[in-house]
Amino acid sequence: MYSFELKKADSVAKAAALLAESGGKPLAGGQSLVAAMKMRLAQPGTLVDLSGIAELRGIRREGDNVVIGAMTRHAEVAASKDVQGAIPALAALAEGIGDRQVRNMGTLGGALANNDPAACYPAAVLGLGATVHTNKRKIAADDFFKGMYETALADGELITAVSFPVPKKAAYMKFVQPASRFALVGVFVAQTTGGVRVAVTGAAASVFRAKPLEDALAKSFTADAAKAVRMSAAGLNNDLHGSPEYRAHLISVMAARAVTAAG
Repeated sequence: MYSFELKKADSVAKAAALLAESGGKPLAGGQSLVAAMKMRLAQPGTLVDLSGIAELRGIRREGDNVVIGAMTRHAEVAASKDVQGAIPALAALAEGIGDRQVRNMGTLGGALANNDPAACYPAAVLGLGATVHTNKRKIAADDFFKGMYETALADGELITAVSFPVPKKAAYMKFVQPASRFALVGVFVAQTTGGVRVAVTGAAASVFRAKPLEDALAKSFTADAAKAVRMSAAGLNNDLHGSPEYRAHLISVMAARAVTAAG
């Protein structure tokens, strides 16, 4: 690990000022960034610790939305009665992230800002049509994820919270890569007031919406309808864990399981 300076912030405004002043990186749960630093894949000269910012934590119900602070841990989302009652699929997704250490240290905002191609939270945000709140603006889920480890966030911009619309029904299913516990393919299916949304993680360079599945499930929200969809393998990942064709097949399989789980 390269040397770095750690600065602590006790407010969003202070954190933003420290980032602007130092050109450093924000530190949320550190489950991805610290690992990259240990392997010398990342070399931030300054880290701004967000863990002391109370305004970034918490879960609350606001009308037809569940609002979750950016520094809320995965384990807190999984255990929240508000989340379990309003969006049980989101609580179940959080419960299945990584291992116990990751769930007790990793944060919603950190996971979204990192945008790992196989992370689970991006599928929930995109699948539910959530809104990402930052210290500067609000960003719709469809506009937030740009590519591998790339988002719409500008330098120094901080996620403060995410608003999740409560769906009519939803579920998330993932085919786990056993070594990493990340999703080889994960599919979040939701029936929302605006229609059916299907988000896929793990299969490509970034999370994406599966339009063929959305169209099929809009006509018939059944497992058979999902199974009948033949997803294209174009642009999907090809590695030692699976071919593009294998991942394309898994998308329909996981979507069908998610529809069944959603009821």
